[in-house]
Amino acid sequence: MKKAYSLLVLLLLLGSMRAFAADIATDYDHTTNFSQYKTYSWIKVQAGDSLWADRIQQDVDTQLAAKGWTKVAANGNASVSAVETTQNQNTLETFYDGFGGGWRWRGLGGMGMATTTTDVTKVGTVVVDVFDSQSQQLIWRGKESADLSGHSDKNAKALAKNLATLFKHFPPSK
Repeated sequence: MKKAYSLLVLLLLLGSMRAFAADIATDYDHTTNFSQYKTYSWIKVQAGDSLWADRIQQDVDTQLAAKGWTKVAANGNASVSAVETTQNQNTLETFYDGFGGGWRWRGLGGMGMATTTTDVTKVGTVVVDVFDSQSQQLIWRGKESADLSGHSDKNAKALAKNLATLFKHFPPSK
């Protein structure tokens, strides 16, 4: 019995571990010549609160500056928008004790037990859009989603890291 309990605990721990890597995706207008863009202005930053809006804007500004783009108050070659959302993601995990249940020889089953738990994880998503200011056409979009912890400092560091990865191949080259 002690061995079965240890196995149960081990399986629950392994099953509840998550890969904390962010889900990152980008897309862009393949006809756009990104070398013509040197300045940008912000359209808006929308987040759950002003602290996160400031963090997102600061991290995007850092990434664009590293790519040689200059932020201007208005009338930049490109316009940038960022939207952050959070949602709860439910994960169901079921453990079968292996005794009984299911089909056996001659169709007889036993008295097995299954335990299902629900794990709720808060997921944050940031979408960054870059538009051509003159035509107002979307020219680049980046999206990152990651599990959030209960600690804002960890989340802020993860945001900076994930946005750096998001902008790794920005601006796209043909």
